[in-house]
Amino acid sequence: MNRSKYFNFIEEKLSFLAYRIEIRGSLNLLDLNLHSENFYLHFFNLLFGWELVNLNTVKENIAGIDLVDTTNNVVVQVSSLATFHKIESSLNKELSDYQGYSFKFISISKNAKHLRTKTYTNPHNLIFSPQQDIWDIEYLLGFIRGLDIGRLQEVYEFIKKEIKDEIDPRKVESNLTKIIIILAKEDWSQRKSDFEINDFDIEAKISYNQLNRAKILIDDYKYHHHRIEKIYSEFDKQGVNKSISILDGIRSEYIALEPMNSPDQCFFSIINKVTNKVLKSTDHLPMPKEELDLCVRILVVDAFIRCKIFKNPMENNNAHS
Repeated sequence: MNRSKYFNFIEEKLSFLAYRIEIRGSLNLLDLNLHSENFYLHFFNLLFGWELVNLNTVKENIAGIDLVDTTNNVVVQVSSLATFHKIESSLNKELSDYQGYSFKFISISKNAKHLRTKTYTNPHNLIFSPQQDIWDIEYLLGFIRGLDIGRLQEVYEFIKKEIKDEIDPRKVESNLTKIIIILAKEDWSQRKSDFEINDFDIEAKISYNQLNRAKILIDDYKYHHHRIEKIYSEFDKQGVNKSISILDGIRSEYIALEPMNSPDQCFFSIINKVTNKVLKSTDHLPMPKEELDLCVRILVVDAFIRCKIFKNPMENNNAHS
């Protein structure tokens, strides 16, 4: 692989991560922000030969900084926000223990070029030059472009390992199966329904129902529909139709929520309701919150695709009518 291919791969992955952080942040989904602190910790250590550690792992986090290297006297603020106020407030936090340290601000999702021309108060005398110490993805890529081929390959291998394209499908299917078993035992609506998938354009349905913020999740998780279908089919072979209970349950939540909420609020409220069902179940097995959230979103998006929630534009009537 030549250097242009290494660099193009790195550029694509860092830009994709920045985009995902920005989009999920708009939905108040901050899991990627937390992951990015540790990602950039190791990334900067590789790029610059630092020895950064995450302050969350060594002491109660200090507002204003996330990462610190006490050997090379560097502190780093990692943020999905790129505003004058964010940098100014970070510098004005209680950072007296870090006088003389170099302060770096990294915007992990937004362009920060406009912030490099500003003047900031620096009461603790941190070493800070806005032109050189306010970073964003474009700034980092400029640095990476200048690396020699050996260092560029190191960065490539690190990015390839750290930024995965796909969630482990076996783990997703295992977790989905557990949650489907739990939800099928809940006291959902007992109505029986025909669960044939309606032949409609998903984008048209999203637009017709004015789902703006929810569109992001639907686009993210619609590709998992085949996994739900596979799990439901396996239960059907055993003579246990889990889909009726679960899809009717999600549908009943939609019917209750739809008149009182905007389309986006309704969509996210359904996710919250289903998540709470799992958490309150006596059958619930401990599962990382992010994995539970992922599975519930997949189930709700699947119900959307099956036209059990929200209006079908082809029929021009309510999905629950």
